Amino acid sequence: MKSNNFIWTDLSTFDLKVSKDFYSKVFGWEYQQVDTDYYYAYKATKEASGLYVMPKTFVDMGMPSFWMPYIQVDSIADTISKAKTLGGRVELTESMENFGSIALIRDPSGAGFTVYDGNALDARTVNEESTMVWNELFVSDAKLVLDLYTHLFDWTTEETENKRFLVYNNLGENISAIQQLDNEIKGKHEYWSVFFKVEDIDSTISKVLELGGNLIYQDYHSALLTDSFGAMFQVIEK
Repeated sequence: MKSNNFIWTDLSTFDLKVSKDFYSKVFGWEYQQVDTDYYYAYKATKEASGLYVMPKTFVDMGMPSFWMPYIQVDSIADTISKAKTLGGRVELTESMENFGSIALIRDPSGAGFTVYDGNALDARTVNEESTMVWNELFVSDAKLVLDLYTHLFDWTTEETENKRFLVYNNLGENISAIQQLDNEIKGKHEYWSVFFKVEDIDSTISKVLELGGNLIYQDYHSALLTDSFGAMFQVIEK
C-alpha cells in the first residue's frame, strides 16, 4: 500500500518560455521536454518539478497561474469515489500509458490537489536545495477540510498552536501541515503551498523581485512569493 505522500509538483503557466527563464534564474533549474507542452525541471540530475502550458479550460475559468502538489495513491478510481462522498469535487481525470493516472480534486474549501496512481514521478526530497521539501495547506477554516484529508488518505493530524495541524501519513511520518490563516495573511484563495529549499532566503527574494515576482510575506525561516504570473510558492532555508 502506498503511503499517500506528496511526491511531485508542477506549474501551470501562461507562458512556458518566461516561466522557464524565471525559475532557472531563481533555482538554477535546467529543463527537458517530455511532451509537446510539458517539461521536467532538473537540479543537477534530480527531477525537481514539471512545467506546462495552462489548458484552455483553466484559462476560460479565469484561473491564475498555479503550482500544484501531487499525492501518490493506490487507486485513482477508489480515491475519486471516496473524495465525492467526503465533499470533494473532481475537476479533471487523465490516464497516460507508461505514466499512470491523475485526478484533480478540490476539497470543501476549494483548495486543489492532484492524486497520482503510478510510479513515474518522484520530486520531493528531505533537504536538497532547489527541490520541493514540504507541503502545507493554507485555509480559512481547517475544521471544514480535516475530515476529507484524514479519511481520504488515512492521515492523522495533531493540533499544535495557532490553529496549526501537523499531518502524519499511515507510517507515522510528519509529511505536511494544515494552517488556518486569515485572508489578510494568506490572500483570498485556499491553497496547498509548495515549499522549495534554498540556501539563503533574502537573496532568493531579491532575485524574485528583480524578475517581476512579488513577496507576499516573510517570517524567520520562510517566505511566500509569487512568480511574474502570480503563481504562489514558498521558499524555506531549513
